[in-house]
Amino acid sequence: MTIAHDDVRLDAGAPTTQTMTMAAALNLALADAIRDDPAVVVFGEDVGALGGVFRITDGLTERFGEERCFDTPLAESGIVGTAVGMAMNGMRPVVEMQFDAFALPAFEQVVSHVAKLGNRTRGAVRLPMVIRMPSGGGIGGVEHHCDSSEAYYAHTPGLTVVAPSTPQDAYSMLRAAISSPDPVIFIEPKKLYWTKGEVDTSQVAHLGTARIAREGTDVTVLAYAAMVPVALEAAEIAASEGRSVQVIDVRSLSPFDDQLVTAAVRATGRAVVVAEAPGYVSVAGEIQARVFERCFEYLEAPVRRVTGFDTPFAPPKLEHFYLPDADRVLDAIDSLRWDDDEETR
Repeated sequence: MTIAHDDVRLDAGAPTTQTMTMAAALNLALADAIRDDPAVVVFGEDVGALGGVFRITDGLTERFGEERCFDTPLAESGIVGTAVGMAMNGMRPVVEMQFDAFALPAFEQVVSHVAKLGNRTRGAVRLPMVIRMPSGGGIGGVEHHCDSSEAYYAHTPGLTVVAPSTPQDAYSMLRAAISSPDPVIFIEPKKLYWTKGEVDTSQVAHLGTARIAREGTDVTVLAYAAMVPVALEAAEIAASEGRSVQVIDVRSLSPFDDQLVTAAVRATGRAVVVAEAPGYVSVAGEIQARVFERCFEYLEAPVRRVTGFDTPFAPPKLEHFYLPDADRVLDAIDSLRWDDDEETR
């Protein structure tokens, strides 16, 4: 399976908006970044000739040469350590971890050096590097291939952590991440790689911002990555039942867009947080806490969470029980106190 045949590359004079998959949008973002900046290099396990496990780097080596997109040994700590050295010396490396759980051998490098070098040198040495991580379930994989590790990185000061849910954000946010002067952990929901949407390559993204994915007046659902389509599905069903559900795509886990989220929840007075990762000590828990702290006097009901279970990831045949779905989101919405109900649910 390849994506190069989709021919998503834009030549001079071509329209800036096309319909493409998230995988193709990421491929295009990498190609445009390599084309526009000689300091950008892409490397990792199987990203060269193979084009990546999910074909995100398909065609880049053929188009730009092995000096710009190349394979590495199966050594995640070495991959990240090499990227640190390159970034210290003026390059902009973009490295791919085949799956986010495979990045754990490099976790010490990320926490001790990637996240801290700018602060350690009082800004004298910056690390403009991106670590791409396919993340989450929904593909019939097994443990180590379906983890959601974002909380480890969001907890670490010095890292920007983002998780797009649309092809447009995949393109724009990856371009912004590569242009950033500081390290970015780029979480890619692999369940959404083959979803399609319009991509305007002229659209500029600002890291650290959330977006309103759907307007609504009764309750705010906060989600990110693969859970945004789930939240939108629940909102559509709720609309047929008379509930107006607002959906916020958090998309930036660190820094967090308190301003937009706070305004959204204050406007509706009710909130549900949806995330695929286990709920204990999680990004979902942090979002819930921030909403409580900033919106307490506006809330009509407690803030609910819908998350993965506090267990290792389920086997392929059982993952549909593990992953949050629209029914679980609707149950959480229905559990909130509604003034027009005959009794508290």
